[in-house]
Amino acid sequence: MVAAKKRKGIVVVIFVLAHVLGALSSIDALMATRTAPGAVAWIISLNTFPYVAVPSYWVFGSNRFNGYVIGRKSGDHHLYRELSQKMSQVTRYATEIPESQSKLQVLEWLAKLPVMGGNSAELLVDGEQTFASIFEGIDAAREYLLVQFYIVRDDGLGRELKRRLEERARAGVQVYFLYDEIGSYRLPGRFVDEMRAAGIDVRRFHSTRGTGNRFQLNFRNHRKIVVADGHAGWLGGLNVGDEYLGLNRRIGAWRDTHLKLEGPAVFKLQLSFLEDWYWASGEIIDCDWQAPVAAENGLPVLVLPSGPADRFETASLMVQHAISSAQHRVWIASPYFVPDESVLNALKLAGLRGIDVRVLIPSRPDNLLTHLAAYAFIGPLLDAGVQIYRYEAGFLHGKTMLIDDAASAIGTVNLDNRSFRLNFEITAWVFDQDFGQQMTQMFEEDFSRSRQMTLAEIIDRPWWLNTASRAAYLTAPVL
Repeated sequence: MVAAKKRKGIVVVIFVLAHVLGALSSIDALMATRTAPGAVAWIISLNTFPYVAVPSYWVFGSNRFNGYVIGRKSGDHHLYRELSQKMSQVTRYATEIPESQSKLQVLEWLAKLPVMGGNSAELLVDGEQTFASIFEGIDAAREYLLVQFYIVRDDGLGRELKRRLEERARAGVQVYFLYDEIGSYRLPGRFVDEMRAAGIDVRRFHSTRGTGNRFQLNFRNHRKIVVADGHAGWLGGLNVGDEYLGLNRRIGAWRDTHLKLEGPAVFKLQLSFLEDWYWASGEIIDCDWQAPVAAENGLPVLVLPSGPADRFETASLMVQHAISSAQHRVWIASPYFVPDESVLNALKLAGLRGIDVRVLIPSRPDNLLTHLAAYAFIGPLLDAGVQIYRYEAGFLHGKTMLIDDAASAIGTVNLDNRSFRLNFEITAWVFDQDFGQQMTQMFEEDFSRSRQMTLAEIIDRPWWLNTASRAAYLTAPVL
């Protein structure tokens, strides 16, 4: 009898404690969650099912990346002082956005640096071309290499990258290697130990550092950056693994896009890397800030990092503004297409005002929830005149955008909540008509390998599949 009363008392205490924690957590969700639907969903869950919702919220619920912002906001912080000094040196290369793309000038405010002139830009299509270019740049480095990837695998491509970096480190080049701890969770310790033994400074980007982020597993550093001697830089959609070369039999052909930059725009890649490296190591790397211009009449380029430490939702605002600024064309490629309401409305408005809006997404998904969720809103987009293409020649992974004829974006941002609010991302904008023509040709080839969706196929879907799509869409805040 006494034991039964004790058990009952323990159950009551757990019940009360769970609901108290749920109520307290819901206050945090009310104040911290950036979107009203997300806040409502968390508050209801935390007070209705606190036993599951409370631990889930403290692992996956926050949009704030505590600690990373200290160096940005604190004027007496040495990181703030160092970066401010570097940025003041970089601004001497500032140039004007061409008049035909002047509406995109606000992107400079989001980037916190001006458009840089005197650059060259090379469009790299798929893994073979991309890694041939990156490896050539690594082999040519004489002073230092900054290397950052979201996913690094211990396979053929991963070991080849490792071998080349070790070779440069043994030749006296300073090599800094940063990888995301969650994206590269399968990377064995032996792989990292061997790099360190060769003289490479290896760090992992971990979102759980410090008291404020102790339980946070929801953030990712999704950036892919390589910088050689401050003169050449690479960014785009490709990680390091054999599947990115199309060598994974289960996945098959892999369609991706990367970009090589030379000139002052590379400085912004360095600045982004320095911030991430400081978070991972507490150290500030000494880099070269005197790179010559790549060409006297070189391309205007803007490099725009974004992430959960930003004051505003930089990636979402970037996409919204780009769509709304278009005069006749918006072409977008994204492997994951679950945009927020603001981007959806921007796409609809562009379609309704007669803009040629095309969205290219995979036909073969690698994420079932994302694939299902897209059907919840594709119908209204098609109804507004937006054209949706499903790429059928492999898995589409490139993250690109073409606005009108001369504003091209290549980077790491997917059109989903994770890229807009939870991931650290980076995008390069190239403002040039000739480069825009290369992007046009690339898109047209991709469209020719795709199937255009129709409104009828959405309407004719079975009711249970539409129900599943709506249910999947409810998970959009964490997709």
